[in-house]
Amino acid sequence: MEKEQKIYILAIESSCDDTSAAVMCNDVVLSNVTAGQAVHEQYGGVVPELASRAHELNIVPVVDAALKNAGVGKEQLNAIAFTRGPGLMGSLLVGVSFAKGLAASLGIPMIEVNHLQGHIMAHFIQKQGEQKNVPQFPFLCLMVSGGNSQIVKVNSYKDMEIVGQTIDDAAGEAMDKCAKVMGLGYPGGPIIDRLARQGNNQAYNFSKPRVPGFDYSFSGLKTSLLYTLRKLVADDPNYVERHKEDIAASFERAVVEILMDKLYKATKQLKIKRVALSGGVSANTALRAAYHDHAKRYGWDIFIPEFGFTTDNAAMIGIVGYYKYLDNDFCSMDAPAFSRTIL
Repeated sequence: MEKEQKIYILAIESSCDDTSAAVMCNDVVLSNVTAGQAVHEQYGGVVPELASRAHELNIVPVVDAALKNAGVGKEQLNAIAFTRGPGLMGSLLVGVSFAKGLAASLGIPMIEVNHLQGHIMAHFIQKQGEQKNVPQFPFLCLMVSGGNSQIVKVNSYKDMEIVGQTIDDAAGEAMDKCAKVMGLGYPGGPIIDRLARQGNNQAYNFSKPRVPGFDYSFSGLKTSLLYTLRKLVADDPNYVERHKEDIAASFERAVVEILMDKLYKATKQLKIKRVALSGGVSANTALRAAYHDHAKRYGWDIFIPEFGFTTDNAAMIGIVGYYKYLDNDFCSMDAPAFSRTIL
């Protein structure tokens, strides 16, 4: 199928606590609308039951806004792409059920998308009036989020091989738990990032794990932080508040060093210098700076997503949907959501 033909795809993402809908025309995003859920902040994390209820309230207005912002009528749609998993089952069911109902009413095919695959393929989203450089296959992608930390060898949009992954906590989860231990609120990643910009990242040396191969571990780092703060607070109850910038900066440095050390080793062993970054933690300032530093030092060709495509969003589901549409890779109406999977 020639790319010049206009293929309109409505994409729906509801894997966690963000309800998102996007409209794609081929590989160009026309709209990308996301509704968040502030209700979880008071609980220090996402509450699945509250998340699914909020999706039920948000899904119709979000899809309606996406279509209106794109200037596309639902009768123009060629297919509906949706996140089938992984994610929170209750949240996924809202998006999957809505996609099935709308596709059936319009008589158009459905395209299932793996959420993690969407994060990686976000690098291929084009914007109107722009022509962005995209990675050439094969390339390596460091996929880091609240629930995943993986090094993925991307051979094509549908051929991805995990060469390293976390054996316990993910990098984003470690950031969130660091913020929680420090009493900083949720979500912790952006708070740690902001405080770290004002602190000395050499103030503390937290223990880093020794894991063979390209796999990651962050539980030991988290424990090192906890024990360090417990000892310091015992002598001075206000210690964390008075040194929070230095603590945040030092913890962030440790996380970034762990991530980049394994990624560098993977590029050397696999002899691949095209290196991408994806997932919610890809918005972290220090991690982005480390990518640019490695590009200068080791000649990497790097690809870093713009901030709008780092967190969960439907455009990343839509770009996978577009490529699957070209391959006539559709799914049946009885395709169930799934909460856990690998690429």
